[in-house]
Amino acid sequence: NFCNLGCLLNSVCVSAGNRVTLSCSYTGSNVYRLHWYRQYPSSKLNFLLHITLSGSMSGNPPAGFSATIQSNTVNLEISSTAVSDSALYYCALQPTVMN
Repeated sequence: NFCNLGCLLNSVCVSAGNRVTLSCSYTGSNVYRLHWYRQYPSSKLNFLLHITLSGSMSGNPPAGFSATIQSNTVNLEISSTAVSDSALYYCALQPTVMN
C-alpha cells in the first residue's frame, strides 16, 4: 500500500507562553503509527514522540508536548511555547517506504 503525508501549515508564528498546534495529514491504510521530530538549525533530528492510530502516545516528549490523532490528521500540541521551541518540526509515517 502507498501512503502519502502532507503538512497542513508550512510555518507558524506564536508568542512565547501561548498554545500552538502543528498538524500533519496522511492518506493510506497501511499506517501503523506516526512520529514527530524536532530539528534545530545545523543539528540532527530529535525524536519527540509517536502516536498509534488508536491514540496511544509514547516516547519522552518535552513537558507540555502532546499528540492527538483524528480523521487522518495527527496533531502535535505545545501547551505553552518557549523561545527554545523555535525549530523545524517533522512528522513521519511508520512503516516508511524506502528506495
